[in-house]
Amino acid sequence: MAAKKKFPYHSAFVACNGGCHEGNGDSSCSYGCIACGLCVNTCPYGAISMNEYGVAEVDEKKCTGCGRCAEACPQQIIHIHEDANFIAVKCFNHDKGAASRKQCDVSCIGCGICEKTCTASAIHVIDNCAVIEEKYCLSCGMCAVKCPRHAIYDLRGVLTPTR
Repeated sequence: MAAKKKFPYHSAFVACNGGCHEGNGDSSCSYGCIACGLCVNTCPYGAISMNEYGVAEVDEKKCTGCGRCAEACPQQIIHIHEDANFIAVKCFNHDKGAASRKQCDVSCIGCGICEKTCTASAIHVIDNCAVIEEKYCLSCGMCAVKCPRHAIYDLRGVLTPTR
């Protein structure tokens, strides 16, 4: 079944990059994707699959932003994006830096470098994790370039490698 894109833009986004699965074999991060498959089974458009890291991944071309996957996710890491923003924080870990570092090689540690770098004041560290306010983000990618842990991505793969 082909999904029809409608205006305004809506698409699901998974805030996990799978670094906790890759480094430790099993997920030691209590905030990340647990690969349960509920989102995959719930999506009526076939827009979600599991990637090589064991993390749910959304195909934006198929996604209509209906929100069923976000409702089904037991970890609450799937969100509906309202803007076609290419810069995203692919981490939802709220532990402090040292604990976060132990769980995942690419977790947000809440250092605040992204917040200091953003000229649009679109990114803030809340509960030890970077959060982007999409309506203010210019998609310049400076936060992604400066992120020491590579938890912020340019989803196009232009400024940072995609994962």
